[in-house]
Amino acid sequence: MIFDCDGVLVDSEPLSNRILAERLTAIGLPTTTEDAIRDYMGRSWKTDQEIIERRLGRPLPEGWVDAYHAEVITAFATELAPVAGIAAALDAIPLPWCVASSSAHPRIRAALEATGLIGRFEGRIFSATDVEHGKPAPDLFLHAASECGAEPGRCVVVEDAPPGAEAGRRAGMDVLGYAGLTAPELLAAEGARVFRSMAELPALLNGSAPR
Repeated sequence: MIFDCDGVLVDSEPLSNRILAERLTAIGLPTTTEDAIRDYMGRSWKTDQEIIERRLGRPLPEGWVDAYHAEVITAFATELAPVAGIAAALDAIPLPWCVASSSAHPRIRAALEATGLIGRFEGRIFSATDVEHGKPAPDLFLHAASECGAEPGRCVVVEDAPPGAEAGRRAGMDVLGYAGLTAPELLAAEGARVFRSMAELPALLNGSAPR
């Protein structure tokens, strides 16, 4: 079982995208938190940066990227919470799991540590920085499966964003789409089985929930 991190394990998307929107607006690219969630959520930072710089028409200022990530990690320590119900869901799931996130390793670890989840995933944390192509390419999920000794066709991905759902589908994995901030139809369009509460997750894995 492969979990995305942001928006699936930790409720970081509103927080990190608020900071991103504020910082983009400050350098001349007016952006709301909702804009940032819609346009950048679920992708690797490399892809996001390419989109941002294309819209800006110039490279991001020197040091801007590091300062953005540092502010997010600092905010995690005081503002970040786990996704509602995720701890109870994990307790009820008998399968082995890992996390495979578009974020870099320091940010993943900071998020899991701030929410008390790090012990559940230690030694099984994978980042888009580990592979050449991030989501929506399947590389990260295939890498995670390989490192965990699992066949892709026997893996289940839990995602909350269309790029991640697409990556899971392209990897040949079953995809469960958590409709937290994303419209359910956008996840369904990528082949995900959509659910709206982490309380539903164990039953979905057992095949006893409606499909």
